[in-house]
Amino acid sequence: MRNERTIFHIDMDAFFISVEERDRPWIRGKPAAVCGSSSRSVITSANYQARPFGIHAGMSVKEAKRRCPSLILVEGDHSKYTETASRIFTILKGFTPLVEVASIDEAYLDITDSLLLFCSPLHIAQGIKERIRKEEGLTCSIGIAPNKMLAKLGSRLKKPDGLMVIHKEEIGEILKDLPVEKLHGIGPKLAESLKSLGIFTCGELGRTPLTLLTKRFGVIGERLKEMGLGKDETPLIPFDQKEEAKSIGHSVTLEEDTLDPQKLKKVLFQLSEKVSRRMRKEGYYGKRVTLTVRYCDFYTLTKQKTLSEETHSGSEIFRHSLEIFESLSHPKPIRLLGVTVSLLRKEGVQLSLFEKKEKRESLLKAMDRINDRFGDWTLTWAGLY
Repeated sequence: MRNERTIFHIDMDAFFISVEERDRPWIRGKPAAVCGSSSRSVITSANYQARPFGIHAGMSVKEAKRRCPSLILVEGDHSKYTETASRIFTILKGFTPLVEVASIDEAYLDITDSLLLFCSPLHIAQGIKERIRKEEGLTCSIGIAPNKMLAKLGSRLKKPDGLMVIHKEEIGEILKDLPVEKLHGIGPKLAESLKSLGIFTCGELGRTPLTLLTKRFGVIGERLKEMGLGKDETPLIPFDQKEEAKSIGHSVTLEEDTLDPQKLKKVLFQLSEKVSRRMRKEGYYGKRVTLTVRYCDFYTLTKQKTLSEETHSGSEIFRHSLEIFESLSHPKPIRLLGVTVSLLRKEGVQLSLFEKKEKRESLLKAMDRINDRFGDWTLTWAGLY
């Protein structure tokens, strides 16, 4: 039995708005949500008083106010949330060095070896909840299980401020009548596809022949079968052993829908510069540029281009993203643009013998130092200004 892992999933309750409620006590108990600075932005976090109105993350501010005219909106402060999350992750590291940061408001812990120091999983979970409440004035929900998938399920089923333990011998009973969409990784579209096969519960998914699932879903069918049985071998990756980034990108919702080519080029230029600066800061080169375009009717398309050479130059990224943009027909005004670079690898890219790239690298690094010191766009290329 000692070979079994004991995994925690820590999920902060309505994290962004809970931080704002902590700092602004007068909004507690009233419908409230965090949003972006633009009037066309979306909700990023809604408290539990706002949720009965159907308000949720990703909903437009306009729709949220239509559903709840008394909704209190707070402009998000990402630096404050990041600092709070950092302190919370430090608390978690006090219980085990094996902490995987899944997002700004959730983490997985492998506390298998910590049981010798802290007695039972329940004792550890209660200690975590108490320290977060005492030191940060916030609540979290915790799921405890033999693997990451079930631990996340446990924290989801007991929100807010909950605690659920899923023992190995209880897995079958818990999953038997559980709707498939309750499992992380099965979204609405996949759930509908499963239901079209008569699979509504995790128990039914686990009993479905593997041949039927692989015929319908390909290789993902094997993973679905395991999920229905409560199996998950996904490793826990501590944040000081983080996986390499697969892509780096930025997107922006425009202040107003537009087809103005100069405005759109300027946005593409700024996005390309943001991506390139982050790539250089983290030491990456990339070889594939992907453009995302969302129109006023929310129809979204992406198109990508694989480059002949790796780059982290903003002007190069802009040139290729603009080529992609101009290769598309744009029948409706554009609401959102995004630029992403993938096929990344760390510094050490081979330089061409026939180009003076050393000088260009020095120039880019000098520009980064100036912009880091004096603010974005202090020094940039003259093309669109």
